[in-house]
Amino acid sequence: MFLFRPARTFLAGAVLAAGLSSPVLAQDEAETVATINGSPITRQQLEMAMGELGPQFARIPEDKRDAAALAALIEIRLMADKAREADLDKDEEFQSSIAFMTERALHGFYMQKELAEEITDEDLKALYDERVSDMPEQQEVHARHILVKTEDEARQVIQEIEGGADFETVAKEKSTGPSGPSGGDLGYFRAGQMVPEFEEAAFALEPGSITEEPVKTQFGYHVIKVEDKRNAEPPAFEQIKDQLRSELLVKRYTETVKDARAAAKIEVGDPALEEELNALEESKSTEEQ
Repeated sequence: MFLFRPARTFLAGAVLAAGLSSPVLAQDEAETVATINGSPITRQQLEMAMGELGPQFARIPEDKRDAAALAALIEIRLMADKAREADLDKDEEFQSSIAFMTERALHGFYMQKELAEEITDEDLKALYDERVSDMPEQQEVHARHILVKTEDEARQVIQEIEGGADFETVAKEKSTGPSGPSGGDLGYFRAGQMVPEFEEAAFALEPGSITEEPVKTQFGYHVIKVEDKRNAEPPAFEQIKDQLRSELLVKRYTETVKDARAAAKIEVGDPALEEELNALEESKSTEEQ
């Protein structure tokens, strides 16, 4: 599946096909920020340029980006005018590029207007509810730990705490880990978020208890205390809304392409190329299942 970024492809098509001489909006609907030999550059084109040239603008202070984008557009417009004077706009290779870039632009514009903008909050909420209902219950643990360099140090810590010392106080005094100043507090975590040795020991403990033996990991020796265990709450809808939107867009795009291919008559002249194409499409279908 080939997904082009709509913003980038739309600008690419606009720049190459129109030489920046035909804005996306009607001229009377777009603010003119500059003219070159009487031909306007609009605010819309300026914003498109900043979207297309985004990585190059990352190092430019935000208050100077409009001027940088305008400088780029002026350069493009002047060179495009020279190309037209040399009749390069009539060149066969250029016309082929125009045709391809136009199709890319339409591809992106269709995704934006017919697929992305048709996705409603109701669609996203339905997908969210489906994901939540399919989500298996997952336990999470709230733990603290004291990290030291040697096993002997860890055993001494265990003796101190079993003798009545406060875990948080000892953690602040002796833990070499970044959580030491906060009493060794690691907050809540789920399976897969900690190194296996630590995780196994933590999930085996009951709330309020500590490890009877030091737990060795790549970081050193740990003494672990579990404060609480609970079933993990699913992420909030707003937290993953954009992720769900992307997922649904990919799904609808894939379905649209599949239907369009099924309805189209596609002929490949080279048998070897056709075989490779079929193999590629078959592998994509397998991945999507």
